[in-house]
Amino acid sequence: MDLVVRGATVVDGTGRPGYTADVAVDQGRVVEIRRPGGPRPTARTTVHAEGLVLSPGFVDMHAHSDLALLTDPAHEAKAAQGVTLEVLGQDGLSYAPADDEVLAALRTQLAGWNGDGHGVDFGWRSVGGYLDRLDAGIAVNAAYLVPQGTVRALAMGWEDRPPTPGELARMRHLVAGGMEQGAIGMSSGLTYTPGMYASDAELAELCRVVAAHGGYYCPHHRSYGNGALEAYREMLALAASTGCALHLAHATMNFPVNRGRAPDLLALLDAAVAAGTDVTMDTYPYTAGCTTLAALLPSWAAAGGPEATLERLRDDATAERIRHALEAEGSDGSHGVPMDWPTLEVSGVSDPSLGGRVGTRLDGWPAARALLLADRLGTTILQHVGDEANVRAIMRHPTHTGGSDGILHGAKPHPRAYGTFPHYLGHYVRELGVLTLEECVAHLTGRPAARLGLPDRGLVREGHRADLVLFDPETVAAGATYDRPRVLPVGIPHVLIDGRFVMRDGRRTDVLAGRSVRGAAARVPAW
Repeated sequence: MDLVVRGATVVDGTGRPGYTADVAVDQGRVVEIRRPGGPRPTARTTVHAEGLVLSPGFVDMHAHSDLALLTDPAHEAKAAQGVTLEVLGQDGLSYAPADDEVLAALRTQLAGWNGDGHGVDFGWRSVGGYLDRLDAGIAVNAAYLVPQGTVRALAMGWEDRPPTPGELARMRHLVAGGMEQGAIGMSSGLTYTPGMYASDAELAELCRVVAAHGGYYCPHHRSYGNGALEAYREMLALAASTGCALHLAHATMNFPVNRGRAPDLLALLDAAVAAGTDVTMDTYPYTAGCTTLAALLPSWAAAGGPEATLERLRDDATAERIRHALEAEGSDGSHGVPMDWPTLEVSGVSDPSLGGRVGTRLDGWPAARALLLADRLGTTILQHVGDEANVRAIMRHPTHTGGSDGILHGAKPHPRAYGTFPHYLGHYVRELGVLTLEECVAHLTGRPAARLGLPDRGLVREGHRADLVLFDPETVAAGATYDRPRVLPVGIPHVLIDGRFVMRDGRRTDVLAGRSVRGAAARVPAW
């Protein structure tokens, strides 16, 4: 026997009450769970865990570690939180599938999220090739969503128009190929170009492909502001009409217009579930959002890709049109809400010479325009537009799972990148009692594993993979704050992936036990 965790309180990911047991691990799997009484299992390594909770590893349902897993082998931001599986390819934009031209544009467009990937060998061009690269050894496991915006760029560029029949056929083929190579579903970023140019009819065609391959659709929908409820209704209707399972990305209700309106969203979800729609969602336990500054621009200003956007920003007359769209109308990129500039805080820049801007608030369009140009669209921002009552109400819902939406790039990132999972356990469970411990662990483990269709993950159960976390329920807490966002959490001494210590005694080991976790279509071909 490789390992025994002795005397922990097992919170198994089902939501049922915890219990005391010894848990034995061998060859990467849980092989025995022995409650008190009778002989105790023995092993080469014993962890005495009295006073600690043993739970499944946490699943980050919304991660932006697509390059960080390749550039940062330690990946402490997630490993130290107890995350053992991340879902990548979010918001309709990532690096596969791609060709040389699309990949170059994506590296510019996504620099604010991930940096430009300097030092990464971008040798892959397919989803399967990217997953093979992850299989060379990464810090935590990773699953991948086919990014619909990237697929659209590959099929027809960054143009704002309907696809031709041939282009739509190519998109369907690209999505099917990604699913067959191991993706677990498809994402969209419907406030990001070029994915936002897709009509519901176009999205429905792709969702039918995803459904046929046993995956789910994960949209960042068209508005989290003025049109939030309408945008949620649109996605629920799309799922109902196509039979595709739906997972709503970072399902928040932001901006003053939506203050206290979480019950309206939850009523929509309850009605959809009652009507037979397979729907889940994820959220992060914070009020501020995070994105790139360029993402707030109106869609017409971003048509044609990053270089075309920069050219429009250089032209005074066009820049004035952009200002009017942002400040007077509320652009589609800014969720239909007129811009309140002081709510935007610069969290990261791509050009090191602009580092003095990090942590400052934007005081108007001239400053924002100058920064977009100087940083070549690579600026990341925090948006202080959330509502605490909404955050608490949504995390209680039975369709809820946890996702950090963590952007690791930038000098002063959102604290959710380093703190999401211990913040749930410490602040919202122990301090506020919004969720019980068992409920919260289920939201972070068993429930997301079920959405991902992973039959041997997400629970502490004999025969399941030994992706496990040991934490102290009395001390677990996020160290990260808005002022000091890169501080590691406390109260999580041990994290294991496939029975190997990724964190031991609160310190990162050199183990790279993570691999790609491939979807059902790669395991059993659908068609």
